[in-house]
Amino acid sequence: MHLSLLQRTYELAASAKVVTPPNPAVGCVLVDDSGVVVGEGHTQPVGGPHAEIMALRDAQAKGHATANATAYVTLEPCSHHGRTGPCCDALIAAGIKRVVATHTDPNPLVSGQGFARLRAAGVQVDVLPPDAPVAVQARELNIGFFSRMVRKRPWVRAKMASSLDGKTALTNGASQWITSPAARADGHLWRARSCAVLTGIGTILADNPRLDVREVTTSRQPHLVIVDAALQTPAHAALFDIPRQVLIYTATPEPTARQALQARGATIIDLPSPAAPGRVDLAAMMQDLARREMNEIHVEAGRGLMGAMLQAGLVDDMLLYIAPKLLGPGMELAHLPPLSTLDDAISLQFQSVERVGADLRIVARLLNHDRF
Repeated sequence: MHLSLLQRTYELAASAKVVTPPNPAVGCVLVDDSGVVVGEGHTQPVGGPHAEIMALRDAQAKGHATANATAYVTLEPCSHHGRTGPCCDALIAAGIKRVVATHTDPNPLVSGQGFARLRAAGVQVDVLPPDAPVAVQARELNIGFFSRMVRKRPWVRAKMASSLDGKTALTNGASQWITSPAARADGHLWRARSCAVLTGIGTILADNPRLDVREVTTSRQPHLVIVDAALQTPAHAALFDIPRQVLIYTATPEPTARQALQARGATIIDLPSPAAPGRVDLAAMMQDLARREMNEIHVEAGRGLMGAMLQAGLVDDMLLYIAPKLLGPGMELAHLPPLSTLDDAISLQFQSVERVGADLRIVARLLNHDRF
């Protein structure tokens, strides 16, 4: 029963993944002393109640008492005043006698303080070992939040679509469409869970994309991040038709272009690379995105930017859709320098391989990137 209740908290959290950023997706289940579920809930959109509050409200709406109940939750109840009040105080006030959690909150504003406050109030607190299956699931669900809090940078997932022989486009640049409608819709699901979609100026100029979520239903559009060293983004680009925050990282002043883009609502951030004049400092950009509360970054970019991010060690997962087609000569997945030895290869490990429509979806993780 203990594990099944924790699995239910994970399911509740997973159902809210798209709507909660920049907050983590958390689930909570309340069980009375006879083992009956009396309330459950998950984190609401930013500024709204957390999972524990929703579960308490659910119990109240159903006429159930919460005194002496146990709260199962996928993350330590918060102990600070942020956009909402402390959840640990609400649990104490509701008479909760025990809290079972999958993880300590990595947020330095909490980081064990919620558990300490609960214990000081006489509440029993049990935390799962990190290798427990549901704890692994819960961390993976919120890996971007954990990354931002611990590594001080977002979790970066690079999405690519290719033929079976590894080509993302023909030599003339034609790439629409290599994969099936089902694969493209699945890609939009991954866009939807991210805090921001990131692309480069090459993609903007070549395709004039919107890079929004439209193949699946969503109540929240991710922000858009553009790496544009020379500030060439057209002020009339289709990307500005979508209501969302647009961040453009650049390495040049260009006051006229800057004013035109700012007039369209874009935020311009100057981050020239000290090591590569005329280029954006990609590592500093990731740190800046973390400061802006970006948990997961979904990259859809050309081979140049993709290669630069891989070489800089800034990609954590690769999300690759492979179509059962052979294209022959064409564009490769990422522009990488030639290697002199196989030991210099970028190593990954497969996280999952699934069929989506006629295509395969592979999630591969850069080795040891999740060890933090």
